[in-house]
Amino acid sequence: MGAVPSIVESPAYTDVDAFSYLSVLLSIILGLGLTQLLTAAGRLIRHRDHVRADWLPLLWATVLLVVYVQSWWAMFGLRAVREWTFVEFLVVLAQTTTLYMMAAVILPEQVDETGVDLAAHYDRHHRWFFGFFLATLCISIVKDVVITGNLPGPANVVFHGLLAAVCIAAIIASGRRTQVALSVVGAAAVATYIGLLFTRLH
Repeated sequence: MGAVPSIVESPAYTDVDAFSYLSVLLSIILGLGLTQLLTAAGRLIRHRDHVRADWLPLLWATVLLVVYVQSWWAMFGLRAVREWTFVEFLVVLAQTTTLYMMAAVILPEQVDETGVDLAAHYDRHHRWFFGFFLATLCISIVKDVVITGNLPGPANVVFHGLLAAVCIAAIIASGRRTQVALSVVGAAAVATYIGLLFTRLH
C-alpha cells in the first residue's frame, strides 16, 4: 500500500507510463484470445480425421483473428489519452473481455474419439458468438464517448451499425442460407472497415 503514493507523486511519472501500465492487462486478455483461437485451430488440424469440417465457423475464426490484430493496432491510439479514470479503463477492459469470449465459443474446446461436427457446433453456439460480437461493437462506441466525449467518426459509426445489424440478424435467424449470406456480408464489412480506417498506425 505504501508504494502507491510514491508512484503517483514521482516526477518521473507520465501519462504514457500510465497507459503502458494499464495496457498490460489488456494485452494479456488479447493474447489469451489469440492463443484460444490458434490452439483450437491447431487441435482441429491434428485431429482432422475426427473433424467434420464446415467453413462458417472457420471463416468467423479467421475474421476474429484479424479483429484481434486490428484491436491491438488501434489500441496504440489510446497512448494519447492524458488522464485515465477507473471507469474508462473498465470500458476498454470490457471490450477486450467480450473479444475473448468470442474466441472461446467459435471453435470447439476439444476433439474426442467420437469426433466433432463444426456445423453442429456453429448451430449450437453462434447466438453466443454474435451476442458477444454485438456487445463488443456497443462497447466500442461507448468507449469513444467515455474517453473522448464524442462519437467515433461517421464512417466508423456506419460500419459499427452495419456489423451490429448483421449480428442481430444472425442471432435471430436460424436458416443455413441466411447464416451464409450474413457471414459473407459481415466478413466483407470487417475487411472493408479495416482497409479504409486502419491501414496506418495513428
